[in-house]
Amino acid sequence: MNSQLQFRVLYRQFLFRLMDVEMLSASARGDASGLLGQFGALLIFGSLGVTGGAVTIGRAIREMGTGAIWQTERLLISVTMLIVGVFALLSWDSTFPDRRDVLVLTPLPIRGRTLFAAKVAAVGSALGLVVAAWNSLGAIAWPMILAPPGSGIVGRVRFVGAFLVTLVAAPTFLYCAVLGVQGCAAQLPRRWYLRASSVLQIVVFVLFLGVLCFQSSANSVAELAAPEHRLAQAWLPTYWFMGLLNELSGAFPEGHAVMAPLAYRAVVGLAISILVAGTAFFLSYLRTLRKIVEEPDVVSSGRAGMWLPRFGTMQQTAVAQFVIRTLLRSRQHRAILALYLGGGFAISAIYWGGASQEMHLTGIDFMHRVNIPMLVASVLMLAASWLGTRTVFSLPLDMRAIWLFRVTPSVGGADSVAAVRRALLAFAVFPVVAVSAALLLWYWPWMPAVEHLLVLGLLGSALVDLSLRGFRKIPFTCTYLPGKSKVHLIFWFGIIPVVIFIHQGATVEQDAMASPLRFGAVAATLAAVAFSARWVSKASAKEGGPEIQFEESASDELILLGLNR
Repeated sequence: MNSQLQFRVLYRQFLFRLMDVEMLSASARGDASGLLGQFGALLIFGSLGVTGGAVTIGRAIREMGTGAIWQTERLLISVTMLIVGVFALLSWDSTFPDRRDVLVLTPLPIRGRTLFAAKVAAVGSALGLVVAAWNSLGAIAWPMILAPPGSGIVGRVRFVGAFLVTLVAAPTFLYCAVLGVQGCAAQLPRRWYLRASSVLQIVVFVLFLGVLCFQSSANSVAELAAPEHRLAQAWLPTYWFMGLLNELSGAFPEGHAVMAPLAYRAVVGLAISILVAGTAFFLSYLRTLRKIVEEPDVVSSGRAGMWLPRFGTMQQTAVAQFVIRTLLRSRQHRAILALYLGGGFAISAIYWGGASQEMHLTGIDFMHRVNIPMLVASVLMLAASWLGTRTVFSLPLDMRAIWLFRVTPSVGGADSVAAVRRALLAFAVFPVVAVSAALLLWYWPWMPAVEHLLVLGLLGSALVDLSLRGFRKIPFTCTYLPGKSKVHLIFWFGIIPVVIFIHQGATVEQDAMASPLRFGAVAATLAAVAFSARWVSKASAKEGGPEIQFEESASDELILLGLNR
């Protein structure tokens, strides 16, 4: 087999192994095309929303002046970098060589440079597809509308070109920076790296969200030149690439004095990140491959195990504790859950930022009274926690370990659903309610705080029971079929209507808290909904029988190899 053919085969395998294909159902035909299609559709849908914003408010932003245009540019760059950062975290464990690469590919007559080139090409292609899908429409619409009046055709074309170059350079810098951090950590002993890897994922994601939600705003030449904004410009890459965009476009010559140093930082930062990422990637083929074989991934610990409470009978306790321990130990599932929690946190932070600005302007202290932002934020975090935990329940951890459950008599039917329900309540609902209780009892009078905690508890119970209707699995032990679960896609596609609905519900709750009779009616309604959801979930569990589902496809389905194609 020549090097070109080896490269093509390895390139395709590495590209589709950005997620673990072994977790897919047999009816998914062993590749990740369905899941990648969902991810691409989500990005294109977001691009349509961004383009709609350009059409509806782009002209108004341009008429507001240079400051509004710079703020919009920085926002578009920040969102693109956040999308790429999320992609980097989701593909964290598949970017560098793993134990399977070493054990399968090393004995084969494959040159190291072919393996290295295929991995780099797969990573670069995936990064390019993500950036292209997200900016497929907005990268043309926004610069055409934001171009200053009198730019002419040449000026608009130059502005579009500068915009495209910046939207490629900014995510490349971020992705290479993440690879560099991961590659430097990979030089640690193998077991130390595996322990630090999950912590790095969460820290990096929180850093992304913090920069997006809480970055300072400097939107004029005077503000950018002010000493109090120098620190933000020195450490926030969004300012660097905003400067690069404006220097390449030449659209705002009055800002050259402050934009030129920012553009210089962007070029230097991009070069350094590429150099560090390339060096880390190269070292992974010189040192990491050997360490993967020589050092174990898991080392027994002499400390006592983590204590967990009982969840009913011995079998129910075993299932519930297995679910909670697996979720706490799996880096991949924790990263996905952190994505949902981070999304809820980001929306809550943006929502709360507007309220904080209004509080600053009016001088009214909203914190120590019942207010809409805290009501909305608690419900949003509850929904994000529930949806994220329920989503990762559908993703298996190790398909080879499923046979342990298949050959061992295990709890089934209503008992299994009850155990999963208790684990979902303990992991997804209870932490949010506990944190909300601490904050509300600190800031609010005890009566409205207790009332809202009651609402959160009833709402969480209803959501958990509704999501377990027809659930016939032990979490993390069933193959995954891309495209079957639509709840999380509907949630993210309709996030704006969801936030509006939660806002309206918070308004109703705030009005009801003023009258014990009205709040009693609201609480009774929620209790009736929670009781109905619980009754439907139990009835569905009893009707399904004691069987446990380990395959998304039907058990009597023939698995076709497709050799005639």
